[in-house]
Amino acid sequence: MSGHSKWATTKHKKALIDSKRGKVFTRLSKEISIAARLGGGDPDGNPRLRTAISKAREENMPMDNIKKAIQKGTGEIPGAVYEELQYEGHGPKGVAILLKVTTDNKNRTLPEIRSILSKNGGALGENGCVSWMFDQKGLITTPVSGVSEDRLMEIVLNAGGEDVRQEDDSFEVVTQPKDFHAVLEAIHNAGLSTPFAEVTMIPQVTVPLEGKDAQTMVRLMEALEDHDDVQHAYANFDIPSEVLESLSQEP
Repeated sequence: MSGHSKWATTKHKKALIDSKRGKVFTRLSKEISIAARLGGGDPDGNPRLRTAISKAREENMPMDNIKKAIQKGTGEIPGAVYEELQYEGHGPKGVAILLKVTTDNKNRTLPEIRSILSKNGGALGENGCVSWMFDQKGLITTPVSGVSEDRLMEIVLNAGGEDVRQEDDSFEVVTQPKDFHAVLEAIHNAGLSTPFAEVTMIPQVTVPLEGKDAQTMVRLMEALEDHDDVQHAYANFDIPSEVLESLSQEP
């Protein structure tokens, strides 16, 4: 789990530096549209849509963009029809890679993803080859400076969470997907910040990487996440935080 959360935190910092707002908004709009299409346009009755809108607001996405994305999903205004797909493969040292993709043309997307993997030390695999290595969980982080572990554990368990553990200067809170919103709300009600909070895929085991393998893995992840159709890229590598940050700052 530590590798996953460290990468997520590093991504967040890098996104702030790079200011790739257009790409972020495109990704969020797709998620909002799909959530609205599958569960309706009312966020009160659609947890997935509520989460997507919350993320969009965190990224300062204009409300007009959010509204249009919802309307495209519900069919109130015309828009592309997106399909959700899952691709699986491997990276350096056999690292497992799980991709959540949203596309309006899978005949275009699949070869592009295969090309990114092959050019960056990876390979596309068959469906099911690595997905069994991941569990869907709610993952929330909060700084250790803001709360004691005992107090956070009390808040989390009372709200239905599973576990709290420390990773570097943050606590990681783990929940079942169905309990994610209740636990997140309880943490916010306690006045705590949550730099990272989403329902995600957490690897059961991690593969430690260093040196050139770490460099190759970071390049591969960044190339995958830079693709417009990749909504989420999960992998079970573990690279030290300071190495991740230095590699992500390289041109």
